[in-house]
Amino acid sequence: MTLLRIPRPREVLPPHPARRMRVMATGMLVAMAALFVTARATAHLHPAIGFVQAFAEAAMVGGLADWFAVTALFRHPLGLPIPHTAIIPRNKDRIGDTLALFLRDNFLTPAVVARRMRHVDVAAAAGRFLASPSGGDGRLREGASRLIADVLEALDQERLGGMVKGAIGQRLRAINIGPLAGQAIEAAMRDGRHAPVMDSIIHWADRTLEANEPVIRQMVHERAGKVLRWTGLDENLADAILSGLRKLLADMAADPGHPLRLKAEEGMAKLAFDLQFDLEMQAKVAKLRDEIVDNPAMQRWIEGMWEQARAGLLRAVRDPGRAMAGRLGEALRTLGGTVQQEARLRLVINRFVRRAAVGATASYGDAIVRLVSDTVRGWDAGTVTSRLEHAVGRDLQYIRVNGTLVGGLVGLVLHAIDRLL
Repeated sequence: MTLLRIPRPREVLPPHPARRMRVMATGMLVAMAALFVTARATAHLHPAIGFVQAFAEAAMVGGLADWFAVTALFRHPLGLPIPHTAIIPRNKDRIGDTLALFLRDNFLTPAVVARRMRHVDVAAAAGRFLASPSGGDGRLREGASRLIADVLEALDQERLGGMVKGAIGQRLRAINIGPLAGQAIEAAMRDGRHAPVMDSIIHWADRTLEANEPVIRQMVHERAGKVLRWTGLDENLADAILSGLRKLLADMAADPGHPLRLKAEEGMAKLAFDLQFDLEMQAKVAKLRDEIVDNPAMQRWIEGMWEQARAGLLRAVRDPGRAMAGRLGEALRTLGGTVQQEARLRLVINRFVRRAAVGATASYGDAIVRLVSDTVRGWDAGTVTSRLEHAVGRDLQYIRVNGTLVGGLVGLVLHAIDRLL
């Protein structure tokens, strides 16, 4: 059984406002022409019809004149190559250059940007958004989150990861570790924070001695002479060595002023000084630093750190509400409140944003101007014409309507004056 298919009606799109106005203006012109013909044919019936004829005649002339003027902007009227018509298609390159110069002179100069940015409180707006992100524009936040996520996923991860690793490695190699380590050791010794470290080293040495007692006894036994081994004095010698070492470690742990402990502290102080002021020592530390950075294990750690950061950033931008509810959101809200309360901080932020905008304008303003000019030059004449006509065509058709009405009124007034005289 074949079902009867009822064809769906074609969807009728509403006409563009400019098209509707064009139909209306043309309809008025045709109506005035028809009214003129009718009035001229029936003028003998009544004297008042002469006023109608004069109105229609002047309205038709005004409508035709304005139709010609409006049409001449975008194309040749009736396809005739009349001079000084199709103005926009013939001058699209000059229009693009003029538009670019207008943007440069009125918007993209450092002085104009600085003057405009002086009245823009970017810091306060950012502070309000951070302090109360739920009160902001959710679509803006979600759109920005999707954009960041798409950019992160679209980038070549191997190349981007290599760039990140290279950047981190360069930053690590640029750090002069020697003076930093020397200052840290010196500060720790000055405040007495090195004492627990010394105690830990002594306790570690005691545990190591106890764990390796059989090894020490075996070494003494092997190095002792035959006589000592035959008489068993090697065992006594090993006991004496172990007892002496244990007593030395116990005395060092109990007495902060023990000579050996003071000697160790003196060595630490010398190490701190050499790390800060001895170029040879700093070069050795720098070489060790570079070897650590170049180590494959260190490179894998840096790569893993980048992947964790990237994964965390993707999770945050994909679910901004959840990210803002955690510690990150709390920190950002605190930062937003601080920015709103601290006038000096807002002043610094606004000054930085203003300088950045002025600097970007000075550096890239000409490039933006060239982009606008080259883009317009790259359009074909039909594209330029259709876009401009789409933008201002409705107002231009109103000019035709007004021209028809004003022309009719002027004709009516002139006819009345002629009859009076």
